Amino acid sequence: MVNIDRCRVRTVGYTVSPSGRLNLPESEDAAAVAAVQAALAGRGEWYEPDAFPSSGTLADLAEVARAAIVRDGDWIEFGYDDEGDPKWSNRATAFYVAIAPFVRSGTVQIEGEDGARWSYTYANGQLTQQGWNGWDGSVEPFGEYVDHP
Repeated sequence: MVNIDRCRVRTVGYTVSPSGRLNLPESEDAAAVAAVQAALAGRGEWYEPDAFPSSGTLADLAEVARAAIVRDGDWIEFGYDDEGDPKWSNRATAFYVAIAPFVRSGTVQIEGEDGARWSYTYANGQLTQQGWNGWDGSVEPFGEYVDHP
């Protein structure tokens, strides 16, 4: 059975507002960028690997995560992208998963346009999702749809 709301969200877009702070050492920024670019290369959608310079930073890739990212030393802070088009997609999920090996600690909270809230908690290179992703209905990154609890 196809969830009609899920299909509608994917075609129209699902606006999100991320917030949070991650300890991702500045010295790991280039490796994290390469990991994100590699993760996005097979995703299709709109991402073109040549669209971002190989010497870019995670802040340069913030649009993919549907966030505005500011670096503060070894920390990156996530905020709402009020100048872009903060719609969630598999690209955003890929971004958060790809940076996991480089993150020492921290949490990013995501609030969806319908009030759904989920978060990604990082510890020692590992990522754990808490909550139900309002865009795809999963309870883990790239997981299957589950009915909202």
